[in-house]
Amino acid sequence: MKIYIGSDHAGFELKEKLKPYLKKLKYNFTDTGNTKFDKNDDYPIFAARLAIKVSKDKNSKGILICVSGQGVCIVANKIKGIRAAVAEHIKDANLARNDDDCNILCLEGRYTSLDKAKKIVKKFLETN
Repeated sequence: MKIYIGSDHAGFELKEKLKPYLKKLKYNFTDTGNTKFDKNDDYPIFAARLAIKVSKDKNSKGILICVSGQGVCIVANKIKGIRAAVAEHIKDANLARNDDDCNILCLEGRYTSLDKAKKIVKKFLETN
């Protein structure tokens, strides 16, 4: 499975910390941006870019991160074939995959600890 991961400035730090974790779990992933911290960037660019990639690759999943997760979720869900959900808890990630067949996980960049984010991401990626 191919994983795409993207964020704006508010999710950049968490995204960068999750990338080594994805490597550790042996996932093939692509960072769709932003690839450098830019306090003036805006989430719609990165959310749409990632969602389009996931919509074209049916065997992929996406992870998007912004301040609350809500902004990137709204943008991603505008792309045909995308089912994005914000997960604040492991249970949310499980339900998003198991009940709703979501293909993009959205995280709160400023309010989710790395440890918690790792658990949510793992659950999302491992749930059929």
